Amino acid sequence: MFEAATDKMTLDELRANRQRGIVQVVPAFPTQDGAGVRLLRSLGSRSLPELDPFLMLDEIRSDDPRDWIAGFPAHPHRGFETVTYMLEGAMEHADSEGNHGLLEPGSVQWMTAGRGIVHSEMPLRRGGRLWGFQLWINLPRAQKMMAPRYQDIAPDRIPEVALPGGGTARVVAGQAFGHQGPVQGIVTNPLFVDVTLPPGAEVAVPTVRSHSAFAYVITGHARFGADAMRVPRSTLVSLDKGDHLHVTSTGEEELRFLLLAAQPIREPVVRYGPFVMNTAEEIEEAVRDFRAGRLGS
Repeated sequence: MFEAATDKMTLDELRANRQRGIVQVVPAFPTQDGAGVRLLRSLGSRSLPELDPFLMLDEIRSDDPRDWIAGFPAHPHRGFETVTYMLEGAMEHADSEGNHGLLEPGSVQWMTAGRGIVHSEMPLRRGGRLWGFQLWINLPRAQKMMAPRYQDIAPDRIPEVALPGGGTARVVAGQAFGHQGPVQGIVTNPLFVDVTLPPGAEVAVPTVRSHSAFAYVITGHARFGADAMRVPRSTLVSLDKGDHLHVTSTGEEELRFLLLAAQPIREPVVRYGPFVMNTAEEIEEAVRDFRAGRLGS
């Protein structure tokens, strides 16, 4: 049986609605970015270049500072949003708009680059592991040249909900389990939840049927929807359309996963490094503006 539902839907209603299933399974693969940071990439790979409006998902998880201490020195962005979500360790942020912040365990930074920003994200050596995620989300043509915006969300601002069947859910953005996430004003209306389940537990997370969605297994093993496949950690699954996602913790260890959903943009996507626009001409303009110092300093 389902072990959790929203306060607005009964279990019978959830069963009657369309359940999301797996479209594609994408194991994360090792790569490097920034100044040589070792990471795992799933979305944004050859196997899954994008999932409109999502462009990239990276996981950094290492106990060895040599894998990440060089960080991500000052670099530009235009035309999309970057989301950094920390599980362990700390990372310092600074940008050309004068923003400065410290990302600690449980915090999230949602940066809308818009028309252009230069920023840096530098890990701090505090002992132990650095563990976190970076997600890229596209912006529609009408918002690509908007003024940059920065949301720095401390851990205690993110609602953490106890699930009836055991486990917890942190609601970063959107609405789930009767709680609204603190990230506001995002044009693609995203849902971002971080769910932890004990072995054998189940959860049903309602979603907007027309929104694109994917889940990423952080620890443990999961079964998504009616699919019998056990999905291991560091694996992304893209999902078909539906009103909810049913997830079962199938392993002997705790399951933790991210669920992301958002409204598709359905516009041309042209990417070049840190720029995401609609045409090649707009990419060339972004490069010229950066070289001329018009994206910030």
